[in-house]
Amino acid sequence: MRRLMLLRHAKTETDAPSGRDQDRRLDDRGHKDAARIGDWIAAHPPFPETVLVSHAVRARQTWDIAWEAMKHRVPTPQVEILPELYGADPAQILESIRTATAPADPKQLLLVAHNPGMHEAALMLMGGGDHDGARALSDNLPTAGLAIFDFDVKDWGDVGYRRGKLVRFTSPKLLRSG
Repeated sequence: MRRLMLLRHAKTETDAPSGRDQDRRLDDRGHKDAARIGDWIAAHPPFPETVLVSHAVRARQTWDIAWEAMKHRVPTPQVEILPELYGADPAQILESIRTATAPADPKQLLLVAHNPGMHEAALMLMGGGDHDGARALSDNLPTAGLAIFDFDVKDWGDVGYRRGKLVRFTSPKLLRSG
């Protein structure tokens, strides 16, 4: 069994001072939401063993703030910054998942990246599971939204479209209302 967690970066400023999209930073709400989702992850095992993060500032900030909220409660994962996750389409995201084996072969994997690729990948990976979560996820993977899938496979290389069971979909907004 393999568990995949797809986390979209938290809410950001509209424009970066540099003018470059990849330099956009989290805004105040983004900081709070990243901490809230990190706190939620720390309270809901199993925990990610490996984390793959887009090199964009907002994705790295999301992970850093989420990690700060959980670091005293969960084992330290291996973290890799992957430039190819910035602007990745579902095929690239799937390739990053399938090759997430070195050096340790993690059973739980977290990706922190961007829409539209993350939302599209989540929809394409889903082959069943939580109906309410699937309905909520069908519209959007919101900022700091987290989709969790289980795959009944022995190896990440066997992960494929429509093979994932949606275990849970949550977001800071859902956490605030529920």
